[in-house]
Amino acid sequence: MVNCKRMWINRVPCCLLAVAHLYLLNHLAHSQETDSSHQLQNFTCVTQDFNDVNCTWIEASTDDFGYSYKFCYTASTSSTTECSVTEDKRATLKLFSFNSVRIEITTLHSSGGVGSPIATNSFLLTEKNISFIPPTPKIHSLTPNYITDKLDLEWYDGGSAFPYEIDATWEIQILRKDPMVEVALKTYHSKLTRKNTLLHWTWTSDLPFNCTTHYVRIRCFLHENAFAGSKKWSEWSQIESIPGHDTGFFEAVYPTDRVVPVGSNITFCCVVQNGHTWTDLKYSSCPPQNCPIEILSKWSISIHAPNVQFHEPSGNNAWCLIKNSTTPPPGTVLFVGLPPDIPRNLTCETHNFKDIRCKWEEGRSTFLSGLRKTIYTLSERISGGNVTYTGESEHYQCTYPVSNNQTIYNFTVYASNSLGQSEASLQIDIRHRVHPRTPADLTVTDNGPTNLILSWNLPGSFKGIKLQCEVQVSTSNSREKLKKNLDGAENSRYTISVDTLHPYTVYNFQVRCAAAEPFFWKWSTWSKEAQHETQQAPPAGRLDVWREKSADGETVTIFWKPLPILERNGLIEGHKVSCSLPKMTMQEFVPVAFNSTKVKLGKNDCVLAVVAKNKAGFSRPSLINSAEIPAGEDAPVENGVATGDGISVAWRSDPSVTCGYTVRWCPGPKLCTAVDWETFPSNVTNAVIKSVLFQPGVRYRFSVYGCKEKGYQLLKYVDGYIQELSPRVPPVFNVETATSDSILIKWKDIPVEDLRGFLKGYLLHYGKGEEGNTKLKDFESRHPARNITDPKQNSFRIPSLQGKTSYHLILRGYTEGGIGPARSLYVVTKENAVGLIIAIIIPVAIVVALAAVTSFLCYQKREWIKETFYPDIPNPENCKALEFEKDLEGNPNCKTLEMNPCTPNNIEVVEKESPCLKIEDTAITSPAVEEHPEDGFDSETESHIVVSYCPPIIEEEISHPPGDESAGSSQVIYIDIQSMYPAQVKPKEELEVDCVAAAGYKPQMQLPVTSLRKTEEASSIEEDLDKAAGYRPQVNRPSWITGCPDSPGSMESNNENASFGSPCSINSRQFLIPPKEDEDSPKAINSGWSFTNLFHTKPND
Repeated sequence: MVNCKRMWINRVPCCLLAVAHLYLLNHLAHSQETDSSHQLQNFTCVTQDFNDVNCTWIEASTDDFGYSYKFCYTASTSSTTECSVTEDKRATLKLFSFNSVRIEITTLHSSGGVGSPIATNSFLLTEKNISFIPPTPKIHSLTPNYITDKLDLEWYDGGSAFPYEIDATWEIQILRKDPMVEVALKTYHSKLTRKNTLLHWTWTSDLPFNCTTHYVRIRCFLHENAFAGSKKWSEWSQIESIPGHDTGFFEAVYPTDRVVPVGSNITFCCVVQNGHTWTDLKYSSCPPQNCPIEILSKWSISIHAPNVQFHEPSGNNAWCLIKNSTTPPPGTVLFVGLPPDIPRNLTCETHNFKDIRCKWEEGRSTFLSGLRKTIYTLSERISGGNVTYTGESEHYQCTYPVSNNQTIYNFTVYASNSLGQSEASLQIDIRHRVHPRTPADLTVTDNGPTNLILSWNLPGSFKGIKLQCEVQVSTSNSREKLKKNLDGAENSRYTISVDTLHPYTVYNFQVRCAAAEPFFWKWSTWSKEAQHETQQAPPAGRLDVWREKSADGETVTIFWKPLPILERNGLIEGHKVSCSLPKMTMQEFVPVAFNSTKVKLGKNDCVLAVVAKNKAGFSRPSLINSAEIPAGEDAPVENGVATGDGISVAWRSDPSVTCGYTVRWCPGPKLCTAVDWETFPSNVTNAVIKSVLFQPGVRYRFSVYGCKEKGYQLLKYVDGYIQELSPRVPPVFNVETATSDSILIKWKDIPVEDLRGFLKGYLLHYGKGEEGNTKLKDFESRHPARNITDPKQNSFRIPSLQGKTSYHLILRGYTEGGIGPARSLYVVTKENAVGLIIAIIIPVAIVVALAAVTSFLCYQKREWIKETFYPDIPNPENCKALEFEKDLEGNPNCKTLEMNPCTPNNIEVVEKESPCLKIEDTAITSPAVEEHPEDGFDSETESHIVVSYCPPIIEEEISHPPGDESAGSSQVIYIDIQSMYPAQVKPKEELEVDCVAAAGYKPQMQLPVTSLRKTEEASSIEEDLDKAAGYRPQVNRPSWITGCPDSPGSMESNNENASFGSPCSINSRQFLIPPKEDEDSPKAINSGWSFTNLFHTKPND
């Protein structure tokens, strides 16, 4: 047989021409059978290793007892036929690549191939008709962890069955409950490597294994892409189980004391024993509505708590309630926390080159403690050692031993707890991480007044490096640091020398050390302080001295200031004063408690020497000449400038001053019992003098001396304040003189001790006011304060005042520091006689002058005044007595004798003898009987008589239309009245005048006569008639209505006379006012002229 067997590694086909015709054949062979009951069915061929093909079939007949099968196959590329006999309807053949195989299965009567064939079935098999199903895998081991609820699954992949590598996919199925329910289906990928490989897989259950039984099985799928047939999953492996405790023999709540991360989802279960029944399962941090109960089996239930959070360090409780149980309910505790944070700030250093100390910080809290706390382990990679931290505090540190000849170390800190682990690493060179311990046993030894020796112990072995040590030297008011480099030694005592110290001074010493450059890392802490006082030495410097000479010049008091502390160099025992006189040398030792002494020199002068003494010796002498050069003239006095904390003093430079200037003053304001001074070089001409004894508002006097070869000379005085204040008291003042227009005041100087500053002047306020009623602000605006800027002035005259007036005076002094208190004084000025006389004469003269002018004007205008104010007959227009607001019936605006509009009656002339005849009774006729034409006025030549008018008491008014004045009759009755006087014959030229004069009463109304008379004669007559009319009734003339027909003055009336006669009673015809016949009597004055005529030129009507 030509073997065109597949070469699976190379995958190169062979004998392609021999199998080309197979693509035209059907993939299923036709069966040549003699008996249809022996027809084969479900012929299937499967390979599991790509080498052998296993074929199976069944017969249509159900009776197959005693039959055997002859299985023969022939490849298309081979002429050899392979046959085998089987009784279990199964046969195996080799897998040929890219070839078809012809298969014949013959059914025989007996086994072993003996007997005649019953039926033959033929098949044509190709690669596409073959299915690839991997072998069923087997689970090697299944290991559960009941604490963590994790399972470890192991199985072999069977890769030795395949001569090449194949990618494989595994499905792992997890089931639980009874009946089984799938809870997880996981996929695992691997690669077959031509050998059996043990595969591992881990899975964590959300439900504790103790709650119920869990089941596991696996299957495989191989990804052989070159195989043309179908590829299928293998069969499931045999099921392996993890038994739970829900068997009726246990009673508990799971998981037991579990530690979980924050935010985890946890499932709790309760397992009960046979005969017990659960009632509830609770978790303290989950409400029942959020955690419903799920039944797992007959003996177990569960609840699911999502997203658990940290609440208590002691954990959260879960418990199960069991019905009719006499024992405490089972429960568990859940601890919620976090995995450890990465260790922070990891540092490692050595103190002594014997061990290395590493420190770190925890970082974020894990919320776990006790047995569940984080465990830290320090590991060194190079040497392979490790150390576990066993402390309880949160200051984490471990000590690792130094290895010989090893300088580089690589440390790693591992942090782990039940939820995870973290780590931090650090690599160091130990020489660059030297941090010595604190120096111990520091001692100080004297080596002179300015030198000391320090020594101390420094534990550790520092042979390989150099050390630098720092010494801190401090006193009560200073501190400095000294650095010293030393060679390292092993557990050695180190010594250094400290110089340039001050004698007789208490020093405090501290020491610290570190590795010198280039290995410097950290200073050690300071050692304990060691105190030591240096030895005494002779005082340094010179005393500051001054002398005062008595008034008689025979005694000199010499003063000196104590040496500064730094210049004493020891305890001062006293001072020695010496002086060389011509005949003797004077020496005096003054105890330290005194700083002055008196030396009697008589009339001699000498150079005084003063030295200070301590236990070690004397200071250098201070020399001062007792001689004093006269000033020649009085020394000037100047004012110093206050600076707030001192007084600025200035002086002129003197070329003859060779040994400086001295400013001397008394430290107190009272009697100078002690002096103070300050010395300055010759090139200084000003200074600010300061002293803690100076007080604000106190005047101090400074004396400036110049030091010359022959002695001291006083140059000037300077008065000053460190701070000026306002005066303490007001100035005392009084009135020197007071006149009617001025006041002269005088005051006394304010005492120097009360000034509290340099006086700048005075402020004077004055104003009118009496004692107790005047305030300063009341008269400041009228009389501004007078500023008296001359401090030496002690009087002032206040001018321009009023006589016999009380004035309020206020006087205050002021300095640069402010205005002092005020003193008040009330003064009354004297009376001014001349002014009083003038005040009386001027008003009297004015009154007399006004009276004279008034009298002259009244005399000139006497007629006008008489007519205006005192007429013989008053003008009704100016009379208010007869005007009333209401009449008798209450009607407003009643006018006296006011006429109603009327139509006058005609007057019949009975007799005409002369213009002035007696009037007889006339007949009264109606105006309707006879009417006169308009031109009757022109033709009328007769003189009318004056008729007296007596209106009847008629209240009714008859109104007539304006266009028909003749219609209707008037209620006015005209009655003729006979004259009571006989007629007198007069010449014709006097006739009209007399008639007018004798006309009698004329009503006081202004009649328009200009329309009746156009000629000059008529006008003249009217004027005369008006003047001679006599008495007029007191009535408002403008209220008369004169426009009625036949009324006096009417255009239609025949009466030429524009007046009426004397008034009469309605029941009498007698004249009320008889006419005057005496021609010599004065004419009646027209009282109708008003005061306005004085200003208007309009003539009287």
